[in-house]
Order: sequence, then C-alpha cells, then structure tokens
Amino acid sequence: MTTYQEAVIVKKSCEINPSGSINFMAGFSRSLSKSITVFCDFDGPIVDVSDRYYSTYCLALTDTAKYYREFSTPARANLHSLLDLTTLTKAQFWQMKQDRIPDREIARQSGLDGEQTEFFLRRVVEIVNCVDLLAQDKIQPGVTWALGLLQSQGVRLILVTLRDRNEAISILEQNGLRQLFTGIYGTSNSEAAYQNYTEVKTKLLQRAMREHRITSINSPHSWMIGDTEADILAGQAMGIATIALTCGIRSEIQLRQLQPTTVAADLLRAAHCLIGNNYLQACS
Repeated sequence: MTTYQEAVIVKKSCEINPSGSINFMAGFSRSLSKSITVFCDFDGPIVDVSDRYYSTYCLALTDTAKYYREFSTPARANLHSLLDLTTLTKAQFWQMKQDRIPDREIARQSGLDGEQTEFFLRRVVEIVNCVDLLAQDKIQPGVTWALGLLQSQGVRLILVTLRDRNEAISILEQNGLRQLFTGIYGTSNSEAAYQNYTEVKTKLLQRAMREHRITSINSPHSWMIGDTEADILAGQAMGIATIALTCGIRSEIQLRQLQPTTVAADLLRAAHCLIGNNYLQACS
C-alpha cells in the first residue's frame, strides 16, 4: 500500500483536531457495542523483519564461503572451489520464505550442499539476533494508526510474541507504542521467533487469555492477529477467531490453507474491518 493510499484510508476514520492531536474516533461511534480483546503478534503484523532476515541469509552465505576458503582443510577448500554459489535477490529469498521453503532448500538453491549447508544453517541461527541485524527491523506502515484506532474504540490490545519480551518492549517504547498495550507476553529464548514454534505460541496465548480472564463466555469477542501458522493455529487451538495478515513472512496462499477466520493485507486494514464491519463480518 502506498503512502497516499494509506493516507486516504486513515482520513476516512481519523481527523486532526485544531490543537494538532489526532482524533482516531472521527467517523465511528464512540466505542464498539461489545468489548473486544485483540491478541497481536509482533514480527510481521507490527515489525517488518524482511531486511534482517535477508541480511542474515547473505552474511551466513558469505561466512560459509569464507570458512571453506580460508579455514578448512585443503580437501574441503578444493570442494568449495567447485561450488557455484548464487546469492538470491531479496525478492527471490522473501518469496521462498513466504512459501515456507525450508532454509535447507534455500541453501541448496544458493549452491551449498552437504556439510556446507549444515555450516550455513548453524550460522543463520547464530547471527539472526545480533544487535547490528536487529537494528534493521522497522515498524510496518500504518501500524501506529491501526493500534491507536483500535485502542480509541475500546479494544483491549495484548501483544503475544515469540520474540524476546524485553526486546519487543524496547522497540515499542522507541516508537511510542508501549502504552497502547494492556499486556505483553514474550519469550526469553532468542531463537524462538526465527524457529516459529507453534507449541510455544499456543502456551503464551493460553497464559495471556487466562491472566486476562478470557473464557468460553467472552472468547467470541476475542481475536488473534498474526502472519504465520503459529499464530493461526494457536488462536484456533484456544477457540478464538483469527486474522491472518499477508504483510509478513507467509503468503496469502499459505495462510488461507490454515483456514483463518479472515485474511487482511496488514494491521491497518484489519483494524478498519474490525471496527467498520463489527467483528469482521464482511472482511474476508
């Protein structure tokens, strides 16, 4: 979505007061008729990680080549010299990630094989959460508007992420978004987000629902928003509606196979659907 398109969408529901502050409730009723709780993932819906993941791939490929050229035995060095390494473009790489192509296959299509692949895979895990690479993450377009709009309508926002909790809080604070969330649930495992563990996500969501007293009685008014199978399957396991976003690390085709309640392009569109169509009745 272009900046102009985003501005048009926002203009329909937000206006600038004379004082310069933003009124997120313009064009909508004062609040939704029923209290809604939105559990939202972090990487994908809120933060764009594509630059970091691609840089991780490129660096891991370079480090693998360097190792077999400089630090390996003569036999292994000769083996590397026979490899025809090909660095994928970001578009090629990200499409493969969205199509759930394993890193092992990405390595193969880049020219690695056997022990070179194993070295590459280890290197990816080692560096993906390095400080310099984490700095490449950026807030998705429209997120500030989306979160502010939902909160202004009385929606309770709860972050449920496989990312390190303190890391997520730091990014939210840097972008002035921390105060919009009632609760923040994350992990202390730096590898969990990249590995995308569904079981861990389900347990986090279960804990968040229990601590915020979401039961079978009020669960019909709760939603899980995310961009991967971990988010959708966790929401389904806990019996709440799910919104799959295509702005993250999974393609629309992959997401629809999971049969979420609905699919939206990004968090801003999901927010408009949730508020404008009352529980996403017409948002598929």
